[in-house]
Amino acid sequence: MSIRLRLVLSYIAMLLVPLVLSVLAVILISVATFGNLKSVFQVDFSQGNPIKRVVDQELENVAYMKAKTDTEPEVFLDPVFVKDLEERFHKINMGIIIRKDKEITYVSPYIKQGEAEDTSKLPSFGTSKGEFQRNHGSLWITRQQDFLFSDKSKGSVFVFLDGGPFQKYLHQFSKSVIVTFILILVLTNGVLTYFVSRSIIRPLRALKRAAEEIKEGNLDFEIVPHSDDEIGELSTAFEEMRRKLKKSVEVQLQYEENRKELISNISHDLKTPVTAIKGYVEGIMDGVSNSPDKLDRYIRTIYNKAADMDRLIDELFLFSKLDLGKVPFQFEKVDLGQYVLDCAQELQFDMEKKGVQFALTELPKSPLYVTADRDKLRRVLLNIIENAIKYSEEGKCHITLTLREIDGNAVIQIKDRGQGISEESLPHIFDRFYRADPSRNTATGGSGLGLAIAKQIMEEHGGRISASSIIGRGTTVYMALPLSQQGESEE
Repeated sequence: MSIRLRLVLSYIAMLLVPLVLSVLAVILISVATFGNLKSVFQVDFSQGNPIKRVVDQELENVAYMKAKTDTEPEVFLDPVFVKDLEERFHKINMGIIIRKDKEITYVSPYIKQGEAEDTSKLPSFGTSKGEFQRNHGSLWITRQQDFLFSDKSKGSVFVFLDGGPFQKYLHQFSKSVIVTFILILVLTNGVLTYFVSRSIIRPLRALKRAAEEIKEGNLDFEIVPHSDDEIGELSTAFEEMRRKLKKSVEVQLQYEENRKELISNISHDLKTPVTAIKGYVEGIMDGVSNSPDKLDRYIRTIYNKAADMDRLIDELFLFSKLDLGKVPFQFEKVDLGQYVLDCAQELQFDMEKKGVQFALTELPKSPLYVTADRDKLRRVLLNIIENAIKYSEEGKCHITLTLREIDGNAVIQIKDRGQGISEESLPHIFDRFYRADPSRNTATGGSGLGLAIAKQIMEEHGGRISASSIIGRGTTVYMALPLSQQGESEE
């Protein structure tokens, strides 16, 4: 359930639950007041309808009173008659007030002293249906009978209902209902708020704890979503972030380990020629090279070692610039078949001098146009071929080069018959700083950056590079470049 739906249901419950509980509370309070549930919902009709009985009695008393005002108005000044009339109305919880002109001649005895003394508040003579309520009392005028005394003075009889007990009960009842409603509202809102906030706060605390664990470097602290709401989605996203962060840290640690290995390898590769150069120079200084032939051999060795150092430094510098994306590429439209043929012819002479059997065995009949940087692509071919020579037995190195069109790509294939690469090492040979041969002997020495550089150059061309190998039978490297459209204009 989503948080939005949960809050909506909680809001509805906060409206309905207090209302229902308040109705039940009113019923219970009424039962406590009247004594039983029957008296709350119905009137006891065992002796007739009490409301009708009261109304009939009032009408009878009013008719009797009106008859006296018409025939004997002076009796309203007779204490005996007035007392009898008072008793008639008192049986139905009513009373009377008699006024002559502006003078109050009689007031029911259960009216508080001074409650009817302010005659200005009584309805004036001639008002047949006056409605009056004392500001500080509880009397409601229900009947007003006006008449004239024998001396032509104005007389009025006011019949009133004593609402004091009802008001007192109503006040107590209302107070109890209001207090009960407030308590129900507070408890209901408190309970609902507690459970709703708990369902939100608990997963948030779990996320906070996970964030603290990650802050402390513990990336193995797994976050398990406990709901399918927005917080559950946040927990899932947080867990995905943790996994990716952990993977990123692991990759970074691997890069750091590779960097350290690179520094160690570079230091080793640089130290070896430097030591050799230093030894030969010391031999020359000490006069060991006492013949022109020996001196010439010493100098040539020093030159070769310096050239190895220069090549190693250039390779490292190129890799760093490629890694940072700071190597400019001069792309142009190239007929890859003609380009490979030219490169093979250039390499043919050098390969023969090294005792390598090199052959271009297959070319497409029609031109294959690709967008490429000629110099960078040549660097890839040289790196792969040099790598094949390093891992082939001297005097038995056979390298073949082919070019085919496969699925809209121009694929260059370079195959050797060298020692091959193990199945465990094959997926990593294009990784930066990786060397399949950990011995690092002089025959196969190098920084391990040649194939990594080739991979980066191919990716900059929008192509890809891969390899297959069988131990003892050789290795084949595949370079695929997407073909350009024939209608494309050269840039």
